[in-house]
Amino acid sequence: MSEAEKQVIIDGGNLGYIQIGATHMLSGYDHLAFIFGIVFYLTRFKEIVKYITVFTIAHSITLIAATFNQIQINYLLIDAVIALSVSYIAFRNLDGFKKYLNVKEPNLLAMIFGLGLIHGLGLSTRLQQLPLNTEQLLTNIISFNVGIELGQILALSIMLIFITLFRKSHSFPIFNKTSNYFLIFAGLFIFLMQMHDYRHSTNAKELTLNAGPAPQEEILTVKSEKPEWKDTILITIPARRGLEYKLLLAEGATLEYQWKADKGRLFFDLHGDPEGDTTGYFKSFTKGTKALASGSLTSVFKGVHGWYWKNNNTFPVIVTLNVDGEYQRIDLAPNTKKTKVD
Repeated sequence: MSEAEKQVIIDGGNLGYIQIGATHMLSGYDHLAFIFGIVFYLTRFKEIVKYITVFTIAHSITLIAATFNQIQINYLLIDAVIALSVSYIAFRNLDGFKKYLNVKEPNLLAMIFGLGLIHGLGLSTRLQQLPLNTEQLLTNIISFNVGIELGQILALSIMLIFITLFRKSHSFPIFNKTSNYFLIFAGLFIFLMQMHDYRHSTNAKELTLNAGPAPQEEILTVKSEKPEWKDTILITIPARRGLEYKLLLAEGATLEYQWKADKGRLFFDLHGDPEGDTTGYFKSFTKGTKALASGSLTSVFKGVHGWYWKNNNTFPVIVTLNVDGEYQRIDLAPNTKKTKVD
């Protein structure tokens, strides 16, 4: 998921989840290819509704269950299996089990349900990359799924119109064979590509572990780390909770910072609150979902500036925050409020 998509969620809430769900389905060529393969030979509306409903129920089950329970499986492996599902449905369309294997094909309805469960896991891996609101987790998931179904309905409608019109053409038999053979080889190609990326990522992790505990992104940051920081603060963020840490800056003051989570990724928002403001206004400088970040900030007004972190993991995360510059630590000043935890 891109940072722009995550920003849509942050700004739009559940409507944002619906939008991202719909666009994800419409841009998910593997899911669309699988649906195209399902409806390719179906001519009766009743059959189309039956098979698509089974697929929808199946992927909704795993999408909701896996996301709600934070079941995370490597997305490269899931996408590899989804690619094979495209090849499978196309092979079945060509009557491959009888022609080439001389065996009876598996029950199509059962296979679509099983493969739909795997497609749902793939959708869940994408959804879990977003900054989910733990207090509205179920509605976030359902909103994303509603978007998926809206996108699926739109894509399916276009497919059915195209296939229905083209089915009357004399060249449909040629189109039939060409399309399904293309789906078979496309699925195999995507499978090999995903497995190659998975192997590459696994080897990269092994090399990183042999070189030290920090992933590559952290190694690059550590190389440019200041030899001395003014303050180093350790902040524990409980599982599925959020926490703020703020510093007091004068207008025009500069702040250098670097923070790193000991494990997992955190949603963060670096922002400032003007002194004396009673409207709830704040200015956000940078936000995203990362395991570490660094940079500098020049305040545009006098007030408190700092970070809000949201830990969507099932385990607590310790953030090591290094800061230097012209600031006052609020947590060391008398008669100040404690950092906010939600």
